[in-house]
Amino acid sequence: MPHRELNLDTYPIRFDLRVDWAEVDSYGHVNNLAIQRYIQSTRVHAMEEVGMMQHHKETAIGPVLVSVTCHFRKQLYYPGKVTVLARIDHLKTTSFQIHYVVLDEAGEVVALSQDVMVLFDFSREVKCAIPETFRRRFERLGATSQA
Repeated sequence: MPHRELNLDTYPIRFDLRVDWAEVDSYGHVNNLAIQRYIQSTRVHAMEEVGMMQHHKETAIGPVLVSVTCHFRKQLYYPGKVTVLARIDHLKTTSFQIHYVVLDEAGEVVALSQDVMVLFDFSREVKCAIPETFRRRFERLGATSQA
């Protein structure tokens, strides 16, 4: 996840959050787990935006998180606000990636993260192909199909 040439315009999903006092650790900065929660909130927001959460409710087919990578670049402090930018990328048959950039109030990069998600049929307990409807929605959010 190189950040030297980071183009924030390629991250169409934006989620703003408030830093809470309870997220501060004994070192005086926001705990890394709290940053992962910001990313999780953004992930859920993105899945709601494309209709995956409603699709899961109706069909028992939904996204499952299978991998998380995070590179912490800078400490984050209370009080403050944080913005998480996201982009869905690397769309495959049953999986896709979500890339995140976590920014502090000054717009500086706090963390870079990446998730791998798999579409899963919970009733049959197997992964399944991403429907064309969602593929088009993901592509509108920056996804590129990968063979």
